[in-house]
Amino acid sequence: MRYKGYDVAPSAYALPSGLYAANLIIESATPESRASHTFDALDYFFEADHAIAYAARWARLWIDQRGKSGRAGG
Repeated sequence: MRYKGYDVAPSAYALPSGLYAANLIIESATPESRASHTFDALDYFFEADHAIAYAARWARLWIDQRGKSGRAGG
Protein backbone atom coordinates (compact mmCIF):
# COMPACT_ATOMS: atom_id res chain seq x y z
CA MET A 1 0.00 0.00 0.00
CA ARG A 2 1.03 3.61 -0.42
CA TYR A 3 0.61 6.36 2.14
CA LYS A 4 1.77 9.98 1.79
CA GLY A 5 4.67 9.18 -0.52
CA TYR A 6 5.75 5.99 1.22
CA ASP A 7 5.44 2.35 0.22
CA VAL A 8 4.13 0.45 3.25
CA ALA A 9 4.36 -3.34 3.55
CA PRO A 10 2.77 -4.69 6.76
CA SER A 11 3.06 -8.42 7.38
CA ALA A 12 2.47 -11.10 10.00
CA TYR A 13 5.06 -13.69 10.99
CA ALA A 14 3.79 -16.92 12.53
CA LEU A 15 5.66 -17.90 15.69
CA PRO A 16 5.96 -21.43 17.14
CA SER A 17 3.81 -20.28 20.07
CA GLY A 18 0.84 -19.79 17.75
CA LEU A 19 1.04 -16.01 17.93
CA TYR A 20 1.72 -13.69 14.99
CA ALA A 21 4.31 -10.92 15.11
CA ALA A 22 3.32 -7.66 13.41
CA ASN A 23 6.17 -6.69 11.07
CA LEU A 24 6.54 -3.68 8.81
CA ILE A 25 8.69 -2.26 6.02
CA ILE A 26 8.36 1.42 5.10
CA GLU A 27 10.17 2.82 2.05
CA SER A 28 10.16 6.37 0.80
CA ALA A 29 8.73 6.35 -2.71
CA THR A 30 10.73 9.27 -4.13
CA PRO A 31 13.54 8.31 -6.53
CA GLU A 32 15.96 10.86 -5.04
CA SER A 33 15.55 9.48 -1.52
CA ARG A 34 15.07 5.69 -1.35
CA ALA A 35 15.23 5.11 2.40
CA SER A 36 13.99 1.85 3.88
CA HIS A 37 12.92 1.25 7.48
CA THR A 38 12.20 -2.22 8.87
CA PHE A 39 10.28 -2.85 12.09
CA ASP A 40 10.05 -6.40 13.42
CA ALA A 41 7.70 -7.66 16.14
CA LEU A 42 5.90 -4.39 16.82
CA ASP A 43 3.45 -6.45 18.88
CA TYR A 44 1.95 -9.95 18.98
CA PHE A 45 -1.53 -11.14 18.05
CA PHE A 46 -3.58 -14.33 18.00
CA GLU A 47 -4.71 -13.72 14.40
CA ALA A 48 -2.59 -12.79 11.38
CA ASP A 49 -5.08 -10.23 10.05
CA HIS A 50 -4.99 -8.37 13.38
CA ALA A 51 -1.19 -8.23 13.22
CA ILE A 52 -1.30 -6.85 9.68
CA ALA A 53 -3.95 -4.25 10.54
CA TYR A 54 -1.91 -3.12 13.56
CA ALA A 55 1.28 -2.79 11.50
CA ALA A 56 -0.59 -0.75 8.87
CA ARG A 57 -1.99 1.60 11.54
CA TRP A 58 1.44 1.87 13.15
CA ALA A 59 2.94 2.82 9.75
CA ARG A 60 0.44 5.63 9.23
CA LEU A 61 1.19 7.03 12.70
CA TRP A 62 4.95 6.80 12.11
CA ILE A 63 4.69 8.56 8.74
CA ASP A 64 2.39 11.26 10.11
CA GLN A 65 4.76 11.90 13.02
CA ARG A 66 7.74 12.25 10.69
CA GLY A 67 5.77 14.79 8.66
CA LYS A 68 5.08 16.85 11.77
CA SER A 69 8.72 16.86 12.86
CA GLY A 70 9.76 18.14 9.42
CA ARG A 71 7.59 21.29 9.63
CA ALA A 72 8.93 24.64 10.73
CA GLY A 73 8.00 25.43 14.29
CA GLY A 74 6.84 22.07 15.31
